Amino acid sequence: MKFIKSNGWGLLLCLAIAVPSWLLGKRFPIIGGAVIAILAGMVITLLIRNKSEVERGIKFSSKKILQWAVILLGFGLNLNVVWQTGKESLPIIICTITTSLVIAYVLHRIMHIPGRISTLVGVGSSICGGSAIAATAPVIGADDEEVAQAISVIFFFNVLAAILFPSFGYLLGFDTTSGGAFGVFAGTAINDTSSVTAAASTWDSMWNLGSATLDKAVTVKLTRTIAIIPITLILAFVRTKKEKNTEGQKVSFRQIFPFFILYFLGASLITTIAVSCGVSNSFFNPLKELSKFLIVMAMAAIGLNTNIVKLVKTGGKPILMGFCCWVGITGVSLLMQHLLHIW
Repeated sequence: MKFIKSNGWGLLLCLAIAVPSWLLGKRFPIIGGAVIAILAGMVITLLIRNKSEVERGIKFSSKKILQWAVILLGFGLNLNVVWQTGKESLPIIICTITTSLVIAYVLHRIMHIPGRISTLVGVGSSICGGSAIAATAPVIGADDEEVAQAISVIFFFNVLAAILFPSFGYLLGFDTTSGGAFGVFAGTAINDTSSVTAAASTWDSMWNLGSATLDKAVTVKLTRTIAIIPITLILAFVRTKKEKNTEGQKVSFRQIFPFFILYFLGASLITTIAVSCGVSNSFFNPLKELSKFLIVMAMAAIGLNTNIVKLVKTGGKPILMGFCCWVGITGVSLLMQHLLHIW
């Protein structure tokens, strides 16, 4: 009862934004519900004069609900399927992730872009967009404005990729009788699932391939999602080495260890074991959908805690970083596919 009293109004506000954003995201998948929720939250927060009654619920949504969403994301991963498809795409995934993180780090040092923004943009570009940012933010102690800025950057290049990559793939001479090559390209060079799905579906429609490209691209994309685990653990370890608490003592690894990542892995193992025992993959679809909805709800909270004026003023350098990461990932994906004779 105490929890509802202190968090209820804030949770209701986030829910009220999330529901229409979720529905609009279904209607316009190239944009996605998460981005719509962030933008709606940014606008609505300008109309709220006193946030005291909703503040705790908003904070709970942007932190705890975000972590629950990542945990439920694990139910979308069948590790056996990921491994079978991942054997082909794993070298490309490793190279693209490394490229993005290196570019983000170099630009962070050269352009003096804040460290947490650089990390979020680098991880979001290289792994899986909003989901990776959701998993990384609590580990590095990023605030809501930093999360919103990173999500905005990733969204911008997601939309460009979803629109341009099918035509770009045709100009490059990807095989149009099979969706394999373009599926690997979309799955490794586009960061968010919604845009991967949009680009792969467009390729299938262009060449009447059914869902061949989509199936390949989504499985490759899920393989990339596994990288959330080592990346968050490494970031937690690095943070313990650098930071001190308010009393000047070193922050212990246990203090910031991302335990929710272990639950994410546990959810993946449950799915894998259940499917190997004969349970249909579709059994887990409601949990996967709930995960996506909770991300939308958390993004609504992040939007409510974001100063849109400040975001616009400080957005130039992160956008340039996102562009460089995007170009780097695209180039390395194409190079690796050529070296591995996929394309």
